[in-house]
Amino acid sequence: MTRNTTTLANGILGRREFVVTVTKAMGAATLLMTPEAGESHLQSALTVGEIINLILNEIPGVPFKDTVDTLKSGTPDQIVTGIVSASFATMSVIEKTASLGANFIIAHEPTFYNHRDDVNWLESDGVYQHKRDLLKKHNIAVWRFHDYIHSHRPDGVQMGVLTALGWEKYADKDELHLINLPTTSLIEIVTHVKAKLGIEMVRVIGDPSQVCQRIGLLPGAAGGRAQIASIQRMKPDLFICGELSEWETSEYIRDARFIGEKRALIVLGHAVSEEPGMQWLVPWLQPKVPGIKVTHIRAGNPLVFM
Repeated sequence: MTRNTTTLANGILGRREFVVTVTKAMGAATLLMTPEAGESHLQSALTVGEIINLILNEIPGVPFKDTVDTLKSGTPDQIVTGIVSASFATMSVIEKTASLGANFIIAHEPTFYNHRDDVNWLESDGVYQHKRDLLKKHNIAVWRFHDYIHSHRPDGVQMGVLTALGWEKYADKDELHLINLPTTSLIEIVTHVKAKLGIEMVRVIGDPSQVCQRIGLLPGAAGGRAQIASIQRMKPDLFICGELSEWETSEYIRDARFIGEKRALIVLGHAVSEEPGMQWLVPWLQPKVPGIKVTHIRAGNPLVFM
């Protein structure tokens, strides 16, 4: 198959080059699907770069001028033997990926401990070196899928969380972060969220018996100002987030309750709050890469409560 991945910059082709590349890839794939060749020959016919571009074809406004969604390891032209989705490319996820015979991890969050995966300050660090070498040992490519999955319509992470919670039918069609539930107590919602998302414990502000109906749901870490702005706009009975800065959103909720506002808060934890989005990726991506197995590996919560 002829491949045009040499112009891949940071894991993304320009729109024109993208169309040409995908057209060539699909044309070549059609030729390979003959009775003599069989579909098994097609299974190893896509590269990392081609799969990235198949994904980007579904995202409006690509390529973004400034994005963290770049390759963190591997090369665009390596043949993909299997794909793993994960919230974080942890060392455990890397080893499990290798055990599956897969060599391409699509991770939602950074691999090397900072938003842009800058590794200059880590070159002499033993933890970084071990992770880097582990990826090289197993020839695993890692691509971050953060800005683009949130820009998919609908937001892939939000849809994953709504689906996992069984709340799709309660989400506002114009504002997926706003949920209108049947009248439910805070403790019932806490119990439901923990069970559906596989979370052992959550942090809460509010009266367990408080009746909640209007829910604001922002998984991940939107930041204090964005979270508070969402609360101001949606005026929810209950605000559910992934992660917060403890001097910002939680203090706002505490003061709001002091002046009599009906507000409660559930903090899920960052990794576990967005994990369902990477689970959502599996059935979304699988039909686009026939013959290549797509598997979700749960990174889990790095923190435990003692």
